[in-house]
Amino acid sequence: MSAGTAGAHGRIVVVGSLNADLTIYCERLPLPGETVHGAGFAVNPGGKSANQAVAASLLGGAVSLIGAVGDDANGEMLLSSTAGAGVDISHVRTSHAAATGVAAISVDSHGENNIIISAGANGTLAPADVAASADAFDGAAVVCLCLEVSLETVVAAARRGHDAGATVLLNLSPYGEIPQELAELTDVLLVNAHEASLFLGSGDMPGAEADDADWYRVRERFAERGLQRALVTLGASGSVVLDSKATGTERVTRISPVKVKAVDTTGAGDAFTGAVAARLAAGEPLAEAAAFASTAAALAATRKGTQAAYAEVADVERMRP
Repeated sequence: MSAGTAGAHGRIVVVGSLNADLTIYCERLPLPGETVHGAGFAVNPGGKSANQAVAASLLGGAVSLIGAVGDDANGEMLLSSTAGAGVDISHVRTSHAAATGVAAISVDSHGENNIIISAGANGTLAPADVAASADAFDGAAVVCLCLEVSLETVVAAARRGHDAGATVLLNLSPYGEIPQELAELTDVLLVNAHEASLFLGSGDMPGAEADDADWYRVRERFAERGLQRALVTLGASGSVVLDSKATGTERVTRISPVKVKAVDTTGAGDAFTGAVAARLAAGEPLAEAAAFASTAAALAATRKGTQAAYAEVADVERMRP
């Protein structure tokens, strides 16, 4: 799809988290028990679901976000950031009992990070919020989920999306065990290699250099768990689309990495997820959506922060191979 057809997207519903990112930049990440000097500090809008909603919206998606923030300055910042990116925030509830969720992030000179999250108001998001936002699912093309809110809420949203005929896209992050019901409601599972190995209980995943036969076996194991389509990201080595609904060689598609000099990888995975959601909502096949998302995520890693680092369609199209 070209930039000129970006407006053809169906609606995307993102259900989940909004966090204030408290980020310290440093030369290297501290070891356990160690203190290191920082080289800068920033407070930015974040949270996996808010990030994914912003990324999808900037890439042409019509996005509704369902979530919760506190009645505080961080909540106001998040509402302003998501709305400013064109996201419908009418289904984001303000909690007067819990503060806005936060993420404490350290980023080293190579762009690598570690993150600790405190749920705050995200922990109050419940199946009742999904039911109260039922109108958002009407006519939805994609429902985008992650595990930064309660599993009961994720299952309720997946069921609502499935019943509405939407493609349910589950980003299995932060990793957690999921019930078989959620696996069966999921149309596309998006995981990194570590999450995939935990989910399948199979140790290390094949690398980018592995034979297709190795990835065919991984695809079969996902299918045995009820996941017919999975997208496994491999960091700087690209990603692999595993599609048991396809035929022949299209069941395994390798997506080449886009090489950049990383400044901050925080939120790059969310940029990838949001881009996949946007392209699926526009009717693209999963492999093509993943190739587009690879470029969107690479661009995000070249800038500091999360939502402020996300690209628009024209930026991604210019960089695509």
